Amino acid sequence: MTRLRTVLAAALVALPVSATLTLGAHPAAAVPMDTVVLQGLDKITARVSTIKIPVGSTVNFGALQITARACDKHPPEETPEAAAFLEVVEVKPDEKPVLRFSGWMFASSPALSALEHPVYDLIVLDCINSQGGGETDTPAQDQPQPDQAKPDQSKPDQSKPDQSQQKQPADQGTQTPPAQ
Repeated sequence: MTRLRTVLAAALVALPVSATLTLGAHPAAAVPMDTVVLQGLDKITARVSTIKIPVGSTVNFGALQITARACDKHPPEETPEAAAFLEVVEVKPDEKPVLRFSGWMFASSPALSALEHPVYDLIVLDCINSQGGGETDTPAQDQPQPDQAKPDQSKPDQSKPDQSQQKQPADQGTQTPPAQ
C-alpha cells in the first residue's frame, strides 16, 4: 500500500510538469504577408509564368481572373510553409464568369488543394511582403546598429588590393613577356 501511495504521489507531482511542457510546445502562428507568388502554366503553349498578386487584388492569367484574399507564411523557426486563399474565376467571351476555385492552396503540397482546369495549372510558390522580399520583420534588437555597420575609417582597409596590384580586365588583351 505504501508503494502505491508513492507511485500515485509521483504521478500527481509529474502531471502539472508534463501538462506545462505539452501546453508550452504549441506551434507559432502563421505570419500574414501582403503578396502571393504563384506559378502559372498554360498547358496549350507550355508557357510558365511567375505571378505576383498583392492581397486583395485581382490579376488576369489567360482567361482566368485570380484574386488573392490572404497569404500566410510560417515563421523561420517552424517547418517551411506558405498558404494562400485564392479565388479563381474563368471569364470567356460571350459567357457568364464561372468560379473554378475558391480555397487555400499550400506551397508544400500543391496537389492537396489544386485548381482543376484543362488549360491552366496554378501553384503557390511563396508569400512575401512587397518591401521585405519574403523575409519576416526582425526585431530591432537583432538588427545591427548604424555605428556597428560602418567599417572603422581610422585604419586603412587591408581587404582591398592596392591600385598597383590590381589585374587588368580580360577584355584588354593579354600581354606577352618581352623578347630575350
